[in-house]
Parts: sequence; structure tokens; C-alpha cells
Amino acid sequence: MSTPVFELKNIDYYFDNKQVLENINIKINRGEFVAIVGPNGAGKSTLLKIILGLLPIQKGQIYVDGKDYNGNQSLLKISYVSQKAQAFKAGFPASVKEVVISGLTKRKKLFQWFNKKDEQSVKTVLSRLNIEHLIDKNIAELSGGQQQRVLIARALISEPSVLILDEPTSGIDAKHVSEFYETLNTLKQEGVTIILVTHDIGVVADTATEVACLNKHLHFHGTTEDFKSLDEVEISKIYGHPIQFVDHQHSRECCSS
Repeated sequence: MSTPVFELKNIDYYFDNKQVLENINIKINRGEFVAIVGPNGAGKSTLLKIILGLLPIQKGQIYVDGKDYNGNQSLLKISYVSQKAQAFKAGFPASVKEVVISGLTKRKKLFQWFNKKDEQSVKTVLSRLNIEHLIDKNIAELSGGQQQRVLIARALISEPSVLILDEPTSGIDAKHVSEFYETLNTLKQEGVTIILVTHDIGVVADTATEVACLNKHLHFHGTTEDFKSLDEVEISKIYGHPIQFVDHQHSRECCSS
């Protein structure tokens, strides 16, 4: 059996003496598309920040390819898209092209300039997200949803081996949400490991390969097929209040009852 790209062992975390994560154990294999779902305040974003090294490991261990991680992103090519688009104020002096190409900064040596190949990479990644027509727009002039897609493009341009996303479709209309998940599926097929935090369990059940249900504890981690077999009682226990499923033609929606 291959070594997991990420392995979390016995992770605990406290905020102001309140425990938000307790004894989290999870393995994520290379090339998987893992969706982490759960209610607000469940500790999902906290877990991502620990993986990213943005928060310290208070208790437990994280291993990357079998090596002690401890927030050392040099062990992997990781790109991160945060929960909300940055607030680009009016007049912010950067075009979409400049924002996206800045995602290549880590590849460049000191004082090394961007070249035509880099500029072509910008066009390619914007095209994949169907926003190539925005390339010369000022980022501050775009809607919140458009800004978020630009930041997703910025994350993808470095061709990461692991892509971590925290509610990335916030502020994006339904049509572009569907297109975005199609892009993630393409990336998975290309071998990118994807870790996605979301509250939208209906969508992830049709796109992710694995689902992890988190609410302080890890209540479930398995294939999407096993996740789909969970009933309303089991999901309600995870969310801490009654949940009902509404089945549509091509998806299942989770609603509070």
C-alpha cells in the first residue's frame, strides 16, 4: 500500500480553552479529491490552517509522504484558496493578469522577471476557469465571485500537487459553481490531490472521491458512495440538529428541518 500524501494522527486543538478539534485521525492518499463537510464552527477551517502551518500543532502529528510535516510546505507543492475573496479596494493598482501571475512568485529567483511563457500560463489558467475575457480588467472592478475565481486561477497557475480550498465557491453563481467543480474533476484526473472544505454536501457527493464529516470529532470518513448511504438520522447527529434530504434530478440537497 502506498504512503498517504497526508496523515493526521491524534490532532487536538483549543481556542481560548475551548476544544474545537478532538482526536482527529485521517489519511489522504495522493490523487484523491477529499471533501471535508460539517456545520459552521465544526473546526473545518481550523483543520486546514493546521495542515497549512498557519496554526501550530498543539497535540498530535502530521506526516507528508511519511515524513514529519510540522507546516513545512517545502515537502509539497501546495496552493491554498481561502474562504472569501480579498477585499480589493477601488483603485487597487493590479490587473487580473498581474494578480494571477503573482502565483508564480515562489518559482522565481530574486529579481527574476516574468516571461512570455508565464504570460501564456496566465491565459491558459484563466481559460480553464472561463474568465479569460477578464485578463486586462482591474481586479477591484470585479464582483466578489469574479475576484474569487481570479484567486482560484492564481492558486492553479503554480501547478500544485496539492490544492486546498476553503469554501471556494462563496459568492459564485450556480452556473459557474458547476463549471468550477468540473475544473476540479479535471485536476483530479491530472493527479492533483484536492482537499475541499464546504457546507454543500449535495454537490460534493457527486464530485469528490471521499468525504470526511467533521464536527469537533471526525464522525465519518469514507467513499462518496458510502457517504450517500448515510440516512438523515446519521447526518443529523453530525450537524447537531435535524436534517432532511431533498432529492433533485441530478443531486441531493441537505436542508435544516
